[in-house]
Amino acid sequence: MRVPTWCGGPGPWGRSLMRVLTEERLGAVLAGVPGPQPRVVVSGNFATPMRALAVLDAALAEYRLFALNAQAGVPDRAGVLLETPFVGAGMRGRAGLRYFPSRLSLVPQLLKGPLPPDVVLVHTSAPAGSVVSLGTEVNILPAAIEAVRARGGLVVAQLNPNMPFTFGDGVLPVEEIDYALEADEPLLSPRPRPVSDTAQTIGTRVAGLVADGATLQLGIGGIPDATLAAVTGRRGLAVWSEMFSDGVLELDRAGALDPAKPVTASFVFGSDELYRWLDRNPRVRLLRTEKTNDPAVIARQRGLVSVNSALEVDLFAQANASRVRGAIYSGFGGQTDFVVGALHSPGGRAIIALPSWHPKAGVSTVVPRLAGPVTSFQHSFLVSEHGIATIWGNDAGEQARQIVDHVAHPDARDELRAEGRELGFTLRG
Repeated sequence: MRVPTWCGGPGPWGRSLMRVLTEERLGAVLAGVPGPQPRVVVSGNFATPMRALAVLDAALAEYRLFALNAQAGVPDRAGVLLETPFVGAGMRGRAGLRYFPSRLSLVPQLLKGPLPPDVVLVHTSAPAGSVVSLGTEVNILPAAIEAVRARGGLVVAQLNPNMPFTFGDGVLPVEEIDYALEADEPLLSPRPRPVSDTAQTIGTRVAGLVADGATLQLGIGGIPDATLAAVTGRRGLAVWSEMFSDGVLELDRAGALDPAKPVTASFVFGSDELYRWLDRNPRVRLLRTEKTNDPAVIARQRGLVSVNSALEVDLFAQANASRVRGAIYSGFGGQTDFVVGALHSPGGRAIIALPSWHPKAGVSTVVPRLAGPVTSFQHSFLVSEHGIATIWGNDAGEQARQIVDHVAHPDARDELRAEGRELGFTLRG
């Protein structure tokens, strides 16, 4: 069904409602955005409205592009200044990238404070009456829309009938949108990757730390997928997470989820099957980041088990999930929010799970002391394919011993013990 050129009449406060334009007319509107470098906030992850972004890119010679976890295909040319608090594959390694260290829960404050947007581009469902849904990507977008509205900027939507209509904070009145572009296109999905034997082993170990009735927070990747596959036999589970993917769909099918608890997250990406499951599913609720990632709200969830990964950990039980050899790789994301929230949740556990060895680099992921910034610390457990180190409740020396004996690769243990002794730990072996 085609959307009419005008959706409704004048809105409140004298604003007209969403106007649907052709690419040519939208480009003409965007060409009039004041310079010299307007800031454009766009849906990130796998929800970027690529067609609308291409129209904007052709219309503006110079602008700042702000996106979370941007994927391949975002503009890469002179005149486009890339900005992000969480680096994705589409921005990683780009010259001139502006990385803003921030807990994900605080990114909305960046947009309402030092980094105000001039244009917000969102990828939405087709209109349902007087509303659209932000679909798979709610995240920081409600805050961005509020910020751009407060300063008289533009909200532009790419309307896509393939975008699932999700409930929660992403239901947006059309009067909040200035202009829209229709685009009937398949949604983007991450490339499926087989789960390695190492990830399977780690996932099974992590699953042993998850009891019936727990609330889960897991990210994307082989270890979270393996963990979710290993807990399908649990019962009464809940999900309160920054994001989720197909593994949660499998939990639902297995009857592992508590039907009285909505599956709650801030954004989603995965398969076409997952997107179909999301559409108008009353058991799924996508909320703005300020809610899902608020450590105080996380702490109120029952038995919150937070499972995150890292690039490396050290004998002080500190984790680096942000940088490789000093260069930014990703960012804090929600790890710091959920580690703190899980530790304060009654019966909660904050878990860092990672393979013990970098196969490509040929180095241990356990190091004596991190050489760069720390992403998170004071976890409940560190887990690798070799075992589990119990961190919380043990003194610093016992923590270091367990990390070497249970988490580190056997080929790295002697050297770690020797270097650990130089750092003041009593490590025998």
